[in-house]
Amino acid sequence: MYTVNETGVLNNYATEPEIYFAEYPSPEQQRRYMFQGALAVLLVAGTILTALSVS
Repeated sequence: MYTVNETGVLNNYATEPEIYFAEYPSPEQQRRYMFQGALAVLLVAGTILTALSVS
């Protein structure tokens, strides 16, 4: 999409994507998110404990 003014200068505009509403995650996706969160907590806790034990 573009416009041209009276002096011949082009103004280009980006095309806007279609807007849609997000869907609520299914119970399976919720379980997967909880599992990923638990793994992330374990990873961070392990990293902090390792750093404390080494220092």
